[in-house]
Amino acid sequence: MKPDRPLKRGWTTGACATAAAKSAYTALLSGAFEDPVTIALPRGERVAFALARQDLAPDAATAAIVKDAGDDPDVTHGALVEATVRQAESGGVRFRAGPGVGTVTKPGLPVGPGEPAINPVPRQMIAGAIAEVAQAHGAAGDVEVEIAIPGGEKLAEKTMNGRLGIVGGLSILGTTGIVVPYSCAAWIHSIYSGIDVARATGLTHVAGATGSTSEAAVQRHYGLPESALIDMGDFVGGMLKHLRKHPVPRVTIAGGVAKMTKLAQGRLDLHSGKGGVDRAALAEVAKQVGAGEAAAVDIAAANTTALAFQIAAAEGLALGDAIAAAARREAEAVIAGTDIRIDVLIFDREGKLVGSSSP
Repeated sequence: MKPDRPLKRGWTTGACATAAAKSAYTALLSGAFEDPVTIALPRGERVAFALARQDLAPDAATAAIVKDAGDDPDVTHGALVEATVRQAESGGVRFRAGPGVGTVTKPGLPVGPGEPAINPVPRQMIAGAIAEVAQAHGAAGDVEVEIAIPGGEKLAEKTMNGRLGIVGGLSILGTTGIVVPYSCAAWIHSIYSGIDVARATGLTHVAGATGSTSEAAVQRHYGLPESALIDMGDFVGGMLKHLRKHPVPRVTIAGGVAKMTKLAQGRLDLHSGKGGVDRAALAEVAKQVGAGEAAAVDIAAANTTALAFQIAAAEGLALGDAIAAAARREAEAVIAGTDIRIDVLIFDREGKLVGSSSP
């Protein structure tokens, strides 16, 4: 639940890593850490961070900042983001993954296989901060920057990193430096990344699921590899719009009865906060597949969509197939103009198939 008050914004791992790297490099050149340390965000804002730890050795300096995600339920909230900076002979800024930061092993992500999972914008931010310090001290700015997140490998188990081929820890992310609470930006990013990795590894069939039950069920139904599974959650519209620009030959949309009925009724954001199922309209669909007046009345009055489907099943009605077909038509409208084949599968809470459409 969102707090019943104005929501506090936070900072991305990329912003924290940038601030830590800037302070560490300052100490390496001057002997003193900048604390608090001020950095420039991509949109031009300048913000300050307090250090949580600092360590200066003859050939390296380490600074660390506690990640504050504000009121966002971010898995990295409270994590320590560390940057260790060492002088290099040449080559500008080179990046290295320290403990808890992952390494990319599959193509399709913004950085290539073998690279530390530090995304392009954080890299640009860090490089800009290093250049700022180098200019202030008359240095060349040739350094190795190692980013670490103690405990990050365990935290990464709660993310999609393993599925995306990022091993050993978390990713350093962020495009603005700011975390907007409940914006679900990280979730949307993981959807895009999942599609991009699937394309780059040659997969021709991916499945977007609304939750763990439908994901496990669609994987069993088609025998799909884990890398073909897209945890789309409520963001079916976001997934389809990315696929429109970055198509995969075949896409399956899988979900429970309520969320797939919302899609069938034209909703592309399936979150309960965006509206519920129109059960009167659902009853009209039931009539189209043979429901009598009494059953239609019961479906329209049902407390839940699941109960409405149970009423239809008791009447022997193919309501699930009709809803799946309508959902498929809504999805096809979003990706019109592509050669993507779409099908929709509907599962009940136990993972039993209760509706399907043919691609």
